[in-house]
Amino acid sequence: MNFVNSMAFTAITFVAFTALVALISWWKTRGDNLDTQDGYYLGGRSLTGPVIAGSLLMTNLSAEQLVGNNGQAVRVGMSTMGWEVTSAIALVILAFVLMPKYLKTGLTTVPQFFEQRYDEGTRRLVSIIVLLSYVVIMLPNILYAGAQVFVNIFGIDEMFGISRFAAIAIVCVATAIIGSIYAIFGGLKAIALSDSINGLGLIVGGLLVPVFGFMFLSGQLGGDGSFMDGFDKFLHTNPSYLNAINEVNTPEPWLPWPLLFTGLLVNNMYYWATNQSIIQRTFGAKNLKEAQKGAVFAGFLKIMTPLIIVVPGVICALAYPGMDWGSGDSAYPMLVAEVMPKPILGFFAAVMFGAILSSFNSVLNSASTIYALDIHRPLFNPTASDARMVKIGQNFGTVVAVVSTIMSPFMLYMGGITSFVNSAFAAFNTPIFVCLLCGFFWKKVPAIAAKIVIPVHVVLYFILQFGLRNVIPALNNIHYLYFTAILFVFDMLLMWVIVKKHPRATDFELKDVGAVDLTPWKNGKIWATVTLLIMVLAYVIFSPLGFGKSEKTTYQNYLENQTTASVSDSVQ
Repeated sequence: MNFVNSMAFTAITFVAFTALVALISWWKTRGDNLDTQDGYYLGGRSLTGPVIAGSLLMTNLSAEQLVGNNGQAVRVGMSTMGWEVTSAIALVILAFVLMPKYLKTGLTTVPQFFEQRYDEGTRRLVSIIVLLSYVVIMLPNILYAGAQVFVNIFGIDEMFGISRFAAIAIVCVATAIIGSIYAIFGGLKAIALSDSINGLGLIVGGLLVPVFGFMFLSGQLGGDGSFMDGFDKFLHTNPSYLNAINEVNTPEPWLPWPLLFTGLLVNNMYYWATNQSIIQRTFGAKNLKEAQKGAVFAGFLKIMTPLIIVVPGVICALAYPGMDWGSGDSAYPMLVAEVMPKPILGFFAAVMFGAILSSFNSVLNSASTIYALDIHRPLFNPTASDARMVKIGQNFGTVVAVVSTIMSPFMLYMGGITSFVNSAFAAFNTPIFVCLLCGFFWKKVPAIAAKIVIPVHVVLYFILQFGLRNVIPALNNIHYLYFTAILFVFDMLLMWVIVKKHPRATDFELKDVGAVDLTPWKNGKIWATVTLLIMVLAYVIFSPLGFGKSEKTTYQNYLENQTTASVSDSVQ
């Protein structure tokens, strides 16, 4: 066997690239002061636009996204791109509406704002909810999704003669150990720098998958095996997969078109504008201008990401027509193992590993930040020094890493990754975003409003999503994001009623603490407009007006296949 095609060469290139990223991150941050709150948690408020954009993208673009979104795409086609492309709207709103207010207050964590605006109890409530979501939902799923990729690509279970569960557990432990070193000992700047480097690698490596995938598709469908022939077959074999516009009544995992501007927008606004693991990057900006650049550029990049995390899933669907993919989580790793040339498999594995590390250490760092600054300091040690708080955050991060690692292999039994994560987050993301939105723009909202809206929403969501669906079967065909949209309106109305009945005694005023320069990006709104126009163009391309013109949608085809299967079973 040629050495460059061997597993040894793959292992060497994997270790070499991973070590190079670690070395560069260490070299760039070796002189930084990590004993201060801003130095450890916000990178010394020194992050520039490109670094922020790269870190935002890499924190979001995890193995969970690569596996989960491609897993959805293999079943529903380009409809899945809505989760990616419409993020541009939320990022533009973040840049020009919310970011000036965030940086004005000099925040380190989002829960700090809830104390400024409401009271200490609200801050603690939000902190606990967010921490639980990180430990129980985000971190275990990040580790599990990454393990899925490595186990499928390298056949670790077969290589060592162990069960799939054991193989996934081993990879989860290895990932958690390395990711924890970045997050616990390196701080935000080390994470952001490694994110930027891995981001470039992931874009290059990720784009190679559809390139080789088109060539593979051509061969599978009787073509000449060329890129152009494969691309042509991608466009014309089954156009229903290229239609991102779904009817109003399509259930999950399809994405009905009204949700793009209702429930999904609310979901995206929480994720990009309120989620600590995301927003912490922009809090570390050296000024407002750089924060806005980072957010807008990240929005542009999100419009491009379907090439990496949706198109490969569609290629799988077209290359293997009629295959039962189950949850779909095996599709992307299988395609990578099939099409990626062995000489560059080690590099791709390294950037994939970087994506897993990026998401894991970013969320872990945010969990440490929230616990240290929003729970431990106000409750147990209000006079603790910055160095002491950094140490406490590191200790808590270690505990969280251990707990999430233990939980992660059991995600094997949870079904589709993306559907599980998104539906679980919808329980609490909407009321937190509503409280933030009203807190910024409604001066009379009292502290009691947040304490009522958040628990009421969570209870109602679980009743709708997991209670009534068992009682009223028809609700099973209603996408959970419709519930999100309905409850968003309900939350706003409840806020209005509370303000009318119990208004705040004095108007809330947002104070400028002078943390950074608040001069806005001069040409920012022009670039934001260009970004949004590109987003619209993407939907035109993948619609019946573009390449998605077909007699039936993927959902209609799915219903017909289900009916045919039922008839066949009854005949037998």
